[in-house]
Amino acid sequence: MAKVDFNRDIRPILSDNCFKCHGPDENKREAEMRLDTKEGAFADLGGGYYPIVPGKQDESEMVWRIYTDDEDDLMPPVDSSNTLSANEKDLIRRWIEEGAEWKNHWSFEPVERPEFPAVADVDWTRNGIDHFVLTRLEEEGLKPSPEADGTTLIRRVTLDLTGLPPTPAEVDAFLADTKPGAYEQLVDRLLASPRYGESMALPWLDAARYADTDGYQNDGPRYMWRWRDWVIDAYNQNKPFDEFTIEQLAGDLLPNPSLDQIIATGFNRNHRYNSESGIVFKEFLLENAVDRVDTTSTVWMGLTMGCARCHDHKFDPFSTKEYYQLVSYFNSITESGRARKWGNSEPWVTAPTKEQFMMLDQKDKQLANAKIALENARVHIQDSQKVWEKNSAMNASDHNFLKRGLVRYYSFDGNDEGVSVIKGQPWMSSGIFGTAANLDGSSQFVVESDPI
Repeated sequence: MAKVDFNRDIRPILSDNCFKCHGPDENKREAEMRLDTKEGAFADLGGGYYPIVPGKQDESEMVWRIYTDDEDDLMPPVDSSNTLSANEKDLIRRWIEEGAEWKNHWSFEPVERPEFPAVADVDWTRNGIDHFVLTRLEEEGLKPSPEADGTTLIRRVTLDLTGLPPTPAEVDAFLADTKPGAYEQLVDRLLASPRYGESMALPWLDAARYADTDGYQNDGPRYMWRWRDWVIDAYNQNKPFDEFTIEQLAGDLLPNPSLDQIIATGFNRNHRYNSESGIVFKEFLLENAVDRVDTTSTVWMGLTMGCARCHDHKFDPFSTKEYYQLVSYFNSITESGRARKWGNSEPWVTAPTKEQFMMLDQKDKQLANAKIALENARVHIQDSQKVWEKNSAMNASDHNFLKRGLVRYYSFDGNDEGVSVIKGQPWMSSGIFGTAANLDGSSQFVVESDPI
């Protein structure tokens, strides 16, 4: 007979029949006795009474209570809607007699690689999972189904790893490959495809509420696709799960975080926002933090931690105090409380893609080269101007070159007919050859004479 397992056999019985009166809710707890914790189940009740004495069913109050004929002492009480079956009572009795090994809920236990169960048809198994599948089949007296044909295999694995069916050409190539390891090579090819990351990312995007509406009354656009692409790339890179977790929950807190690590924290920016003018900012700052706690606990811990927002959790080992300690962690984002109606709400970062980074780098190099060229040109222009001014002063008397193609010449020396000021002052200054008009941007001169 198999040994009684606490998590598989005993905890469900206690949860269904005992925790209502002897569980985590202190307001409904009877006789100050708890059966949901190891400390409570093995506690000294006084007077030499213990709920459970490992290995000693005769000294365990629980065994006596579930078997007694005295209706005043029977547990569960006769007026309760719960009743233990003969098999459930025997499981409790056997578990105590076997030593009452207590275990935390399986979800809180470290993952351990189990031993492969023995199977009769060893030649059928190819990997560890096959041992567990075949064990159950043999227990039920069943035989494994024949291996699927090649067309079915490639269709199944392609849909599973990429979310898309194989093309006819891919099917033909796989069926034509009769070399050993053809299936393994097919799997490797699919895992190397960018479609693999896209397919794997879908359930994660759902869990992170990527497709949720942005607002309450109006759903303005927001741009989270850079985080979506980060998730896809993480799967395609086979990023270790610890890094996958840390970067999404606290990538910005890492030493010298990269842009990708900051983008990863977009996991906790996918929730709804409120952009109404009349909202209380502090209220929705709290609502945003609460959403992050609930989503994080659901996705990474598999817990409905939101229950502890109002009271100590009835089923999971979390208090209200611990809940708000986690809220405070997620309440450190520099938000304003009210969201934008259009576009992402602060805080946000500029997040160019790799291709845009390359373009920006190229533009930066071009700009740097242009600045160098401009500086060199400025020196050349200044030197050339000095030479020109020097030569002009030396050849002031010889200005025949200025007369080439000359139609009319107006001198600003004296009162030359045909030249008048129509706006501003007749500002004059010394030119290379005599008096010159100073066009300062406000004065206007007009030439009225007909050209010669």
